Amino acid sequence: MIYTLDKINEMAEGDEEFVFSVISVFLEEVPEDLNALEKAIAAKNFEQIGKLAHKIKPNVDLLGMEQTRANAYELEQLGKKSGSLEEINAKFPLLKKDIEQVIEELRKDFDL
Repeated sequence: MIYTLDKINEMAEGDEEFVFSVISVFLEEVPEDLNALEKAIAAKNFEQIGKLAHKIKPNVDLLGMEQTRANAYELEQLGKKSGSLEEINAKFPLLKKDIEQVIEELRKDFDL
């Protein structure tokens, strides 16, 4: 398991509906953002790379995915600075792998 619900549970204060809602939003939005990020990288659109990585970052942070959050942050900074496409291409597969794994785990754990 590469995620934890600690932050969400703390925010939810026992409200299971809230937890389910946060998970549902994650499963709905993050795959779309990840797909858009992949397209932005292919198009070498640094501005979009920065914006999309920034958008993904709090979602993975909420699930306690510290390494994934750090990776998203690095992609965000590389996008904002029109950094090395080589670095971006090296970091993105790690981000994608972690997010796809957590999506699979969440769907299984929450029967979604």
